[in-house]
Amino acid sequence: MKKIIIALAALALAACAPKVQYHPEWTYDSVVYEMNIRQYSPEGTFAAAAAQLPRLKELGVDVVWLMPMFEIGTEGRKGTLGSYYAISDYKKVNPEFGTMEDFEAFLAKAHELGLKVILDWVANQTAPDHIWMTEKPADFYERDAEGNAIWEYDWTDTRSLNYENEEVWWAQDDAMRFWLEKGVDGFRCDAAGEVPAEFWYGILPKMNKDYPDIYLLAEAERDNLADPLVTFDANYAWELHHLLNSLAKGAKTVDDLKEYVARDAARFPKEAFRLTFTSNHDENSWSGTEFEREGAAANACAVLCFTLPGSQPLIYTGQEIGLNRRLEFFEKDPITDWSANEYTTFWKTLCDLKHNNPALKAGEKGGDIVWWDAPEGWVAFHREVKGNMVIVIANFGVSVPAEAPEAKADANDNRPQGDVVAEPFKNLEAAPVTMTLNLKGEYKDVFTGNVIKTPYDITLAPGEFIVLTK
Repeated sequence: MKKIIIALAALALAACAPKVQYHPEWTYDSVVYEMNIRQYSPEGTFAAAAAQLPRLKELGVDVVWLMPMFEIGTEGRKGTLGSYYAISDYKKVNPEFGTMEDFEAFLAKAHELGLKVILDWVANQTAPDHIWMTEKPADFYERDAEGNAIWEYDWTDTRSLNYENEEVWWAQDDAMRFWLEKGVDGFRCDAAGEVPAEFWYGILPKMNKDYPDIYLLAEAERDNLADPLVTFDANYAWELHHLLNSLAKGAKTVDDLKEYVARDAARFPKEAFRLTFTSNHDENSWSGTEFEREGAAANACAVLCFTLPGSQPLIYTGQEIGLNRRLEFFEKDPITDWSANEYTTFWKTLCDLKHNNPALKAGEKGGDIVWWDAPEGWVAFHREVKGNMVIVIANFGVSVPAEAPEAKADANDNRPQGDVVAEPFKNLEAAPVTMTLNLKGEYKDVFTGNVIKTPYDITLAPGEFIVLTK
């Protein structure tokens, strides 16, 4: 009897114990937006970008990730304006964008609208003329046998920091806290996997404790950097990104997607978020737009980025208007017209879908995936939490060409030649395929607003999709 009483008491205590909150509450259904300040307007300034924040709020964005807005080095600079990722002072803003006061006004405007702002943190390297090169000891940087500071890959405008020297850790920690004290809401950490994991484990636990509401995103795909209570809230889903590119071209199959989802779930803890995307600054500038890489299936791929388990979706600068060109990286190449169009409606619908359906929450709060039997080449599944169900069906059954859809930039288009916009929802001319939805009850088609009753025949051409909710 005594053992039974003790067991019951333990169960009662466990029931009363507070549940672990792995992430800030606001992050579970959030949508991240990457802002390329240089190309965001002809002015390319904080002030001009701030004027666009109400539009992003209306779109449904929650987190604005600013590409690096710190002072850029001049030594070895690439192009006319240089790379955002070759920083000469972590505590100064790039004068190309304005003053510190201008940045603070941008941050205040975002917070006034209820938006979070995270900074792109470049811990792996600095510019050759970073202030640390003269202010810190020589062993702050990795050096060759002749004592020359070195760089990785083709990043000739940078020099690699030496993380065997723990003083580098605390200099980074100090610089990051400088911005946290100004009120920023976290960081996207560039090339996080290039930096020793010991560094992140050295500085992030206390940072998470001191600033419990911040959001930390690793540009990495490493399960040893995916403990949200200790290191990062989210890792990049790079493997998924490349798989979707291949699925859209017919080079991968739906079975490959299913295998990936199972493998990813086994590799990463359920609590870990996975940043999902069809584009970002690297992909757009160096690999091509989503229309070049995914063709007519680009929108279907975006739907999966918003609905697969663990997903925390990303929208990159210009995607919300269907911008169909690569943005220059080291030169001025601004977007000049942000007029809303079919793509704006598409991305806003996805943001609303994410916000309004608990089944799609990221991490441990979202619903498990249940795959459906479907025609060959079709992705079909549902996720459900406490009566909220989201059904996703997409036709990847016919190879979709990798080349971009024909750009729309004729005399009747008010956009300058530089701002070509993709043909909306252009699909291959191929025979559609039909499957029957046999679930009971009524469902809402989120993209049309129509209420459908089952059984219901769903007909999709290659690249087309339907998302239903209940």
